[in-house]
Amino acid sequence: MGNKLYVGNLPYTVRDGDLEQSFGEFGSVTSAKVMMERDTGRSKGFGFVEMGSDAEAQAAIEGMNGQSLGGRSITVNEARPMEPRPPRSGGGGYGGGDRSGGGGYGGGDRSGGGGYGGGGRGGY
Repeated sequence: MGNKLYVGNLPYTVRDGDLEQSFGEFGSVTSAKVMMERDTGRSKGFGFVEMGSDAEAQAAIEGMNGQSLGGRSITVNEARPMEPRPPRSGGGGYGGGDRSGGGGYGGGDRSGGGGYGGGGRGGY
């Protein structure tokens, strides 16, 4: 088991210091981080706590999982490495799919008088 813990279902008011304080009763907290939205600065509702040892991490899981923090029942378990996300598919959007085939403005063959007033204007 590792000593890094995932803490989920956090109230949006909880900050790093609150996690550190809550988990501190189970041993030394090496780091405590609430994940924040990059654009808004608002909590994402989950975070990570790193304990000083595996035994302290296990004690923290047993002591904190399901407990109420800020009025919400939190989830605490061993942090797992993020699984690689599959590439986003679906083509479309800008530049998606295969763009061969002449495309865009003026594509294809412009023979035959082309442009405006193509072909002879005989009779005038």
